[in-house]
Amino acid sequence: MSVPDSQQIEHSAAAWLARRDAGPWSADDQAQLAAWLERSVAHRIAFIRLEHAWRQSGRLKALGAGADRGKAAACGQIPATQPAANQRLPTDVLPDVRRRGHGSRARLVQHPVRYLAVAAITLLTLSVGWGWWHYANTIEADYQTTIGALDTVKLADGSTVTLNSDSRVHVTFSNARRSIDLQQGEAYFAVAKDPGRPFVVHADGRRVTAVGTAFAVRRDAGNLRVVVTHGVVRMEADRSPGAARQATTLLPAGSVAVASAAGVLVRSDSVQQARDLLAWRNGYLSFHDTPLANAAAEFNRYNTHKIVIADPAVGALRIGGNFRWSNADAFVRLLEQGFPIHVVRRDDTLVLQHR
Repeated sequence: MSVPDSQQIEHSAAAWLARRDAGPWSADDQAQLAAWLERSVAHRIAFIRLEHAWRQSGRLKALGAGADRGKAAACGQIPATQPAANQRLPTDVLPDVRRRGHGSRARLVQHPVRYLAVAAITLLTLSVGWGWWHYANTIEADYQTTIGALDTVKLADGSTVTLNSDSRVHVTFSNARRSIDLQQGEAYFAVAKDPGRPFVVHADGRRVTAVGTAFAVRRDAGNLRVVVTHGVVRMEADRSPGAARQATTLLPAGSVAVASAAGVLVRSDSVQQARDLLAWRNGYLSFHDTPLANAAAEFNRYNTHKIVIADPAVGALRIGGNFRWSNADAFVRLLEQGFPIHVVRRDDTLVLQHR
């Protein structure tokens, strides 16, 4: 359907609404409206959409029509207005009434200005009301966790987000979009399917888009890590005006992508390996031939008592296994037993030295 045709249908639908709500409405009127609606699916869609917006914006119609701001009109009622007397009713806006008989024609001819005013007010208030309805149906919320705390939240669309330790997100849902701003830390998303509203996570200048999938996004010292455990997600740069377009990266289940200033590095693992990276959801940290310095940094994300590496040789040692992130003391005791490491315990630190 071309733009002019679309606009004409919108005008006609608005005119039908205005005529129905502005004066007497007979069975003949209803029959003509039904015939107009039957002519095209586009007619029905336009009428239903505008009628819904009309009902949602009763007070806005009253204000748009010049009514007293303290007295909102009831839904479907519009205060009368009187535009200039030399205005003429466009024949391509109002529905065809030529077959209704002399009385109906006479009523329309006697009050063309009124119908024009009502139609104009309808279009104005419906456009304002539609925007208001869209705004009123926007949901915004903030969620965050403290160090050592996890939280799973069910979102308005049925999706869930699990926040890792010391993490924060801002959620914006509307009728057109589902947007998450990962402001700090890491979050795991199990996304409800809604093809008409892609689920987009914004973080560190990039966006990760999914429909009906599960993945985690983590911000960490200038790097952004995406781990996909189900479905496929799309990662790309958040385009700002004038910025050069960058390549889009598609990530199927099992993918681990790390984005930095140098570019995007993608590793294809098994789904189980990807899940191991997210073992924190079950209270564990999983290491596989991991430098001890990296393992200590992971523990520090969950504990106020920090592990400090005092010797680079200690930090370079490789470890593996699953450990509870809530028990750093047990972790360092195992290190003392299995490695040439001496632990110095202070008030808020566990210092690892070479023995």
